[in-house]
Amino acid sequence: MVDLAVLPSYIAVILLFLAPPGPDMAYMLAVGLEGGRLPALKAILGIGTGMSAYAAAAVAGMGEVARSHPSVLDAVRILGAAYLLWLAYVTMRNARRAVNGHLDIATGRWYLRGAWVSLTNPKIILFYLAVLPQFIGSAANPELQMAVLGAINVAMEVVLYGGIGVLAGFFHARLTGSTKGTAVLNYAACAVYVALASAITVEILMA
Repeated sequence: MVDLAVLPSYIAVILLFLAPPGPDMAYMLAVGLEGGRLPALKAILGIGTGMSAYAAAAVAGMGEVARSHPSVLDAVRILGAAYLLWLAYVTMRNARRAVNGHLDIATGRWYLRGAWVSLTNPKIILFYLAVLPQFIGSAANPELQMAVLGAINVAMEVVLYGGIGVLAGFFHARLTGSTKGTAVLNYAACAVYVALASAITVEILMA
């Protein structure tokens, strides 16, 4: 039913995609610094949900629609950059107040933020539109093959980026009792958001 022979090369490609810093990785780093380990776990579940939505769309054949209307991809990128800038603003505001960065934010929003960042991540969109279909191999059921490959991709990102978020959360845990330390962590998270939003904007303008 599925072609498992493609897995070694497929996993290698996933690692190549995950290694360079992107919105998901930057978001997990920022969440860990800003909120700590528990928010990081909630955020990575949101990212996994967003990725799963794209994987399901790829299986359903939605990739052809996006290829036929490239402006849709640009619109998603713009939304992603705008959302990262909004997160930077909120984090900067929290840093200026010198309080715990997540006290004025509902707990469930860590998950929702993660899902939104993932859904507007151009790297994920590119992966499911251009890369995933290349690993159908000799599978008798292409839809099932893409579903399995999509699940593997989601699992790998959740583990790797979730680990980054949790590790960043250790710094938050060490400094959370310090007003100055909390402000520094929030400023660092803000810088990450701005850097990624700027990178996405430059990519759009250079396209």
